[in-house]
Amino acid sequence: MKDIHVSDTVTRIKLRNKEVVLIGTAHVSSESADEVERVIREEKPDHVCIEIDEGRFAAMKKKQSWESMNIGQVMKQGKAFLLLVNLVLTSFQRRMGMDLGIAPGEEMKRAVSVCEEEDISFSFADREIQTTLRRAWAKSGFWGKNKLVAALLSSAFTNEKLSEEEIERLKEKSALEDMMQELAGYLPSVKEVLIDERDRFLATKIFQAPGERNVAVIGAGHGPGIIRILHELDEENGNTDLSDISSVPPRGRISRVLPWLVPAVILVIVGLGFVSSGWQNALSMLWMWVLVNGTLSALGAIIALAHPLTIILSFVAAPITSLNPTIGVGIVAGLIEGVLRKPRVKDFETLHDDILSIRGFYRNRFTHALLVFFLSSVGSAVGTFIGIPYLTSLIGG
Repeated sequence: MKDIHVSDTVTRIKLRNKEVVLIGTAHVSSESADEVERVIREEKPDHVCIEIDEGRFAAMKKKQSWESMNIGQVMKQGKAFLLLVNLVLTSFQRRMGMDLGIAPGEEMKRAVSVCEEEDISFSFADREIQTTLRRAWAKSGFWGKNKLVAALLSSAFTNEKLSEEEIERLKEKSALEDMMQELAGYLPSVKEVLIDERDRFLATKIFQAPGERNVAVIGAGHGPGIIRILHELDEENGNTDLSDISSVPPRGRISRVLPWLVPAVILVIVGLGFVSSGWQNALSMLWMWVLVNGTLSALGAIIALAHPLTIILSFVAAPITSLNPTIGVGIVAGLIEGVLRKPRVKDFETLHDDILSIRGFYRNRFTHALLVFFLSSVGSAVGTFIGIPYLTSLIGG
């Protein structure tokens, strides 16, 4: 039996042993939230699948228990960059919602509320955003990673207001989905992770959900892909194994070797300088390495408006950490900044609003430490990029 398009946003999908009513929502539309409630109440399904992961829903519902976060632990566990990206995504969604007059994800909260009220079982069907971001990062090359960071930051901190045409376009899909689509167009190498894999993940979770008459609440942009994959899964040999896209792929050989290769190259260059011209030239090369790498890392800390002591220690630590694959200068600088300007209770209380602007990111001590981590790391990376060829030119000098 063919699928029935009940409306522009609702499709009734007939499978062999299941019927799925797919609601394609716009995550920033009050009409979508009302439609989700109406369809669930009318259909009275056995089960409802909701396109969000449990962690994001908890953060959205509770505005995140930031008070329990320790900036030192975040740095030590290597989660600073991932947390910064999550805050950037949250900032993007919240600003889109403010322009459109509705909190992002309102239809997801409405779906859960109706299910609880009507005693209908439900599940969160999306892949964890951390896994998606980590997979996108792992599949990006060196320049791709830089483009990904630049795209995320520009999306988060732009002050441009939406035009009427853009507002109408956003009402056709989610704010996050719009950002994912833009990133996929900007970085074709990660389109598979940001779009295709999530279509497959969502479709499989919907297909595996209990019940014979189900409702699925998804972003409108996922509709065509999910419908196609649902029918593929309904075939006798449909593959429901998601293990290949449910975890972060192991680092490739180059990625594992590169952190050790950089210090090895630097030491070899300095060694060649010693062999060709003696100790004086070798020491001169080491000093230039310290000067270039330390200065640019300190410059990153200055741009982040770090504490003066953090700036000094960034200069000292960068040349050393760049030769140590196990720790980066950003972790050192971020930890020092977190100690010197320890986040206060009010920083956690205002974090939800502070992430809406660049000024807020700088003003809030929690996000400020993350900026110090990020910009000092960028400075050191640029210093390494410039320093290696410069040192090479000094051999025999």
